[in-house]
Amino acid sequence: MTKIKITKVKSAIRRPEKQKATLAALGLKRMNSTVEKEATPQILGMLNKVRHLITVEEVK
Repeated sequence: MTKIKITKVKSAIRRPEKQKATLAALGLKRMNSTVEKEATPQILGMLNKVRHLITVEEVK
C-alpha cells in the first residue's frame, strides 16, 4: 500500500458534526496538522468526505 500525507488546511467551524468526527478519526486536530496514513479504501473514503478541508500528498 502507498502512504499518503494528509494536512488540514481549513477550519471545521460551522461544519456538520459528521465532518468534524471524520477529521478527528483521521487524527487531524489543529490547522496545518499533518498525519501519514496507508491509502486503504476506508481512509480514501474518509478523505473524500472532507476533501474541501484537507490537502493530500503521496509519500514515496
